[in-house]
Amino acid sequence: MKSSPRRLARELVLQALYACEHGEDGPETAFKKLIADEHLSERNLDYARALLRLVQENREWADEQIRVLAENWALERIAAIDRTILRMGLTELEKMPDIPVKVALNESIELAKKFSTGESSKFINGILDNYVSRMENS
Repeated sequence: MKSSPRRLARELVLQALYACEHGEDGPETAFKKLIADEHLSERNLDYARALLRLVQENREWADEQIRVLAENWALERIAAIDRTILRMGLTELEKMPDIPVKVALNESIELAKKFSTGESSKFINGILDNYVSRMENS
């Protein structure tokens, strides 16, 4: 099944950030390489660029949230792909108010299913649900 344009945009951001984690390129360079063969609308490209920038700008904040929410898990023990998906999900939840909470949660879970493991999707869902609960109770 073909991904929606918005999901494809998220997938490209994930791949660029993950490539950066492994020292291949900076995220912007990796992103430019990834989008070269894709046909995304300007609107979806703008969204992807905004998400990429916000995840980078808020990485320390997101990592701190993960440390708090992932009880009994050291950040370094969480798989790099899962950390990246969590950073993206947390960033969408906190910094992109136009993205509905359910959409941010579902998209993070779908990214985990596609790029990580079934267990990872449950782990990511639990952490992001915990964050949403804390947001609603504060």
